[in-house]
Amino acid sequence: MTRVAYLTASCMIAGSPDERADAWEHAAEMRALVPACAARGIQLEEAVWNDPALPVQDYAAFVIGTTWDYQEQTPAFLARLEELEAHAPVLNSLQTVRWNLHKRYLNDLEDRGLRIVPTAWVEQLTAAQIEAQCAAWGCDAVVVKPGIGAGAWRQARIERGAPLPPAEELPPVLAHPLGHTMVQPFLPSIQTEGELSFLFFDRQFSHCLRKRPQPGDYRVQALYGGAEEVHPPSEEEMRFAQSVAEALGDELLYARVDLVRLPDQQLAVIELELIEPYFYPEQGPECGPLFAAGLRRRLDETSSNYFAAAASRPTP
Repeated sequence: MTRVAYLTASCMIAGSPDERADAWEHAAEMRALVPACAARGIQLEEAVWNDPALPVQDYAAFVIGTTWDYQEQTPAFLARLEELEAHAPVLNSLQTVRWNLHKRYLNDLEDRGLRIVPTAWVEQLTAAQIEAQCAAWGCDAVVVKPGIGAGAWRQARIERGAPLPPAEELPPVLAHPLGHTMVQPFLPSIQTEGELSFLFFDRQFSHCLRKRPQPGDYRVQALYGGAEEVHPPSEEEMRFAQSVAEALGDELLYARVDLVRLPDQQLAVIELELIEPYFYPEQGPECGPLFAAGLRRRLDETSSNYFAAAASRPTP
């Protein structure tokens, strides 16, 4: 059996002192992936990414999994991935991580002709900037997010004309060259139609689900009461999601494309998860086998020429 580390965070391990309320999602993911990988000769083992005792030399690859605390310690996270990639492939690659880590990748997608949720970037959030963006977009509220963030961490919905929330509820001013705050219009469709998430493994479509927030909220994560259901995508939805996935090249083990509907009824990318997306295995019974097949192919292809391949790998 080929040993592969599935990187996670200590807060996602059941029974840990800092266990998160949504740690069950990590457990659900492992239940789907471990048996499928075993059928392909892969021993997938959960491993806390910043555990200094991790026997890195024992693994043939490192898959970035539920590392859901990285946004609070980004420099340490990147340094650790660099250390791991010196031993064996990191999937998705460190180059991909650097590109996808900061949400300015949305600008890159837009430059490639893909429709995104309108996004503005500010150095320091002010009430005047909120007013200006609401006027420009013709909306009554905005959502502000950190440039580097995950799981609705330190993001807020702000109504037009309302005072700013306390600083601890707003995106932090990150010690990062691109650590700016992103501002997007609040989209009422998120509370009605919800978000659509498309899961791809090794460029193969796995499943699609609809995520809705609980009444009165806009956050679709389970941590905040969000719910999911299987969604059979329409031709329009599938075509748009695939166009996003195809724009990323063929080096990705996994990708999740999150779409929302704009006020003009056009679909747009709100998030592209290439680092640590939840795979929603409850809605996708084929995600385990597809993941395992993609991982096996990469292990076979990189066993003899990993370092040469890593040196020439293009940016998504």
